[in-house]
Amino acid sequence: MKSRAETAPSRAPKARTIAELDSLIADCRACPRLVAWREEVAVTKRASFRDQIYWGKAVPGFGPDDASILIVGLAPAAHGANRTGRMFTGDRSGDFLFAAMHAVGLASQSHASSIDDGLRLIDTRITSPVHCAPPANKPTPGERRTCAPYLNRELELLAPTVKVAIVLGGFGWQALMSSLIDGGWDVPRPRPKFGHGARVVVEHPDGRTLSILGCFHVSQQNTFTGRLTSPMLEAILDEAKAAARV
Repeated sequence: MKSRAETAPSRAPKARTIAELDSLIADCRACPRLVAWREEVAVTKRASFRDQIYWGKAVPGFGPDDASILIVGLAPAAHGANRTGRMFTGDRSGDFLFAAMHAVGLASQSHASSIDDGLRLIDTRITSPVHCAPPANKPTPGERRTCAPYLNRELELLAPTVKVAIVLGGFGWQALMSSLIDGGWDVPRPRPKFGHGARVVVEHPDGRTLSILGCFHVSQQNTFTGRLTSPMLEAILDEAKAAARV
């Protein structure tokens, strides 16, 4: 018989608040491969962090529960969020993202080093379609499906306020489209393709609309090569702010 931690995704639809959902995510042990990897990393550690205690669990979303902007990433980094316990905190991808968010007024400071560093997100929440650090930073489609109830419920709980979703990369784009379909949104067919600067507006039968903006992921593979620059990211963030005010 599976434990409550192993069946946590099935209980996501019953989460009454974002805080309750975050707690459910943090206790999740639904994907054996991901659980084994995140815990192995937390024990072996990176040499530069050998004196630190790693979080080593699934990482919940981060930001206010009444945000109008939702940023959707991919999954926690092994020595970033898997170490610190907070999305995009403690690695170079996060340094790049939070510097841009601070520059446009969506974060209280430009750096993120630990879960208690005082960083606040302004009208913005960050989440991911997979909440555990995956080997080689590549979750499987099956792991994404297992984790999907969390993103589905997060979208439902944010429904009163969220107006814009910024999606970092193609993996998150496909996951968000699937969650929107699960939630009854009218997603065009064929599904809109991901691209940096892509913009899609979807409607819900209850009258809500959601603007979806595509952005290259803030991985070092993109930022170190210049595929994604700070001005490019700041332009997407500014576009999201404008759309959220409509």
